[in-house]
Amino acid sequence: MPPVGALLRRSLRTPLVFGSSTDVGKTIVTTLLCRAATARWGHERISYLKPVSTGSLDDADARHIIRYAPRVMAQTLYQYDSPKSPHSAARESEQLIPTDQELLAKIHHVADLSKTPGWLFIETAGGVHSPVPSGTTQADMYTPLRSPVILVGDSKLGGISQTISAFESLHLRGYDVASIALFRDDVYRNFEYLVDYFGEKYNIPVRTLATVPERELNDQLEQQNMQTYYKEQSQAVDVVNILERFDTCHRHRISDLEQMANRAHKHIWYPFTQQKHLSSDQINVIDSAHGDYFQMLHQSPEPGNLLQPSFDGSASWWTQGLGHANPKLTMAAAYASGRYGHVMFAGSIHEPALSLAENLLNNMHNPRFSRVFFSDNGSTGCEVAVKMALRAARTRYGWNSHAKLGILGLKGSYHGDTIGAMDCSEPGIFNEKVEWYEGKGYWFDYPTVKCTNGRWIVDVPETLKADLGEGKEYESPAKILDVDGREQAHEARRYEAYIEKVLKMLSRRGQKFGALMMEPIILGAGGMIFVDPLFQRALVHVVRRSAHLFGNSSGGSWRESIDWNGLPVVFDEVFSGLYRLGQYTSASFLGTHPDISVHAKLLTGGLIPLCTTLASESIFNAFSSDDKSDALLHGHSYTAHPVGCQVALESLNEMRQLDANGAWNAFKNRGWGECTTGGVQIWSVWSSEFVVHVSRQVTHVESIWALGSVLAITLKSGGSAGYKSTAAQELQSRMRQGSVDGSWSVNSRVLGNVFYIMASQTTTESTVTGIERLILKALSMG
Repeated sequence: MPPVGALLRRSLRTPLVFGSSTDVGKTIVTTLLCRAATARWGHERISYLKPVSTGSLDDADARHIIRYAPRVMAQTLYQYDSPKSPHSAARESEQLIPTDQELLAKIHHVADLSKTPGWLFIETAGGVHSPVPSGTTQADMYTPLRSPVILVGDSKLGGISQTISAFESLHLRGYDVASIALFRDDVYRNFEYLVDYFGEKYNIPVRTLATVPERELNDQLEQQNMQTYYKEQSQAVDVVNILERFDTCHRHRISDLEQMANRAHKHIWYPFTQQKHLSSDQINVIDSAHGDYFQMLHQSPEPGNLLQPSFDGSASWWTQGLGHANPKLTMAAAYASGRYGHVMFAGSIHEPALSLAENLLNNMHNPRFSRVFFSDNGSTGCEVAVKMALRAARTRYGWNSHAKLGILGLKGSYHGDTIGAMDCSEPGIFNEKVEWYEGKGYWFDYPTVKCTNGRWIVDVPETLKADLGEGKEYESPAKILDVDGREQAHEARRYEAYIEKVLKMLSRRGQKFGALMMEPIILGAGGMIFVDPLFQRALVHVVRRSAHLFGNSSGGSWRESIDWNGLPVVFDEVFSGLYRLGQYTSASFLGTHPDISVHAKLLTGGLIPLCTTLASESIFNAFSSDDKSDALLHGHSYTAHPVGCQVALESLNEMRQLDANGAWNAFKNRGWGECTTGGVQIWSVWSSEFVVHVSRQVTHVESIWALGSVLAITLKSGGSAGYKSTAAQELQSRMRQGSVDGSWSVNSRVLGNVFYIMASQTTTESTVTGIERLILKALSMG
């Protein structure tokens, strides 16, 4: 089933009527609105939809509408006999229980039938958090529709609290509440308080309606009284005002969306974008996002939907893990915001920060780590890591503070856009025109892993073949990632000899280095490069046993310990860590522990910026002194902000539960299914058959790889290669055009001639299969 998006049509208004609780008069209010709409917009189609109804068919809300608003087209999607909560009634029924996706799709289908301008009133069941048949609460289930809400408040005793609580539940989930309707009760007079409360605080009008006549035991008299009530009150000013405000908001919403790209083109300076070549019609206008999908403006002829679901193929620059608008993360953020806001962190502690630090240290399973430093993003986290490493090396080797220190790294690596992190990368497109850039270090070339024409190979660059020999083919990626087995087969010997030769050459030149810094397994911004893990492991081992080449002239034997040796080893796991590649840490694939590691992006599930830099006690002790100037003088005003820490805790716990509960088992059985070093199972959401199939599209595809949630396709480039290439833009454009029926698309970023897509940790198997088909179709069009 294709994804279900937001519901927005140019000439169809779709109020979603929620009740602050059960029995507050939602159906009566909706009937008044239907009749008022018929009188005011009588030339248009007025419809009513009750997606889920429980209880006797004679008392069904749709029948009430038909009886008292006979010109309205009324229907119910799912009617359950038992007068209970829909989830309980559905389980007692013999009917199949619809999924949330199926229920939303049927609502869209009803809207599709409205080919002419008009209104579609969608009335929910019970209160805001009453469950739908699947068990999901209504507040969460209806969120993807993004239909503005008319909230029926509670006029009874306790109704002030109920109404405010219902509103806050909707507000937290991104609903736009257009108006609040409330019956005038002369006993409790809740409206007097709520009119001021919502007007002053949120600028939301509270419209008061005449109370309903007392129920008559005589059915004929009851119907006469209600007919009179509806006839008179549907013309009331407050009822008409609810509709007029909704209509105005609807038109303004569409107008604003259609103007946003032009306004943005005039005022926004975009990152990583040559705006000379950017036109306003190339700017994606995103109305909302839910799960794996953006809801993007999609100009379609009448009466089509103006918003189209578009899969977030870059995981919003690699941050998304648990889906957009995840209610658990939203509530975690709201809780910490309400409890703390932000508090000064230097010399203080609060529960979210301490719990997060202990959570990370416990689950990294790195015996070296004992300390956690907080910052705001991956770039600054990497700068912190470099400061830590350089100080530790300078202190141990007795270098003075003016000694020029570099870092050892890998070609194509990139650790961020701040100046210090940028200096840790070799000269390239990201820094070649930055005036303050001074690349400080040496960057090794290395073999890479790829699938080409159905074969998994470790490919050796021409410049290294004299030292490392030719590349080698393996029967599966698991064999390549089995670094223990490959090391026992002596495959690392040539790597180590080459690395030692380079380090000796650098030592003879008199160059000083303070750290080995690299992204484990995958170099992200450098072009989604899959580095041979055995080379990275060999690099760590050689560096750690080579103190005599860095500053310890007496040499000495090397032994494995939790203290750092040779140089501090820094792993930048900002992109590759925290289940991105299928494991908690990408370091686990290498079977070795860094002295410092940096974690961001998936840390907070894509909701809020936060970064942590983890370090060993021996690194920490390098800053211990009676002189305050020897401290790590680095920090941010929002260091360890409680909202970010609380969200990170929720995100990490949720991902660990997904792993422990077998949520990814279907993916783990998609043809990868082998264990590597330390019993680490490699797996991917992308099927092995699909990867091999794409690798054989040799006319267009140079190579491909997949691991965890990430898929990267390197396309053949006739002109310039690398980041400046435009080879992947055609595939990107075809994916944006979307499915054959135009119901959804894929939004992606490219890195030159590399087209990549990554799923979230909650993406379904059916979604991945749909994207695979779309990729194959797009490649076949080339």
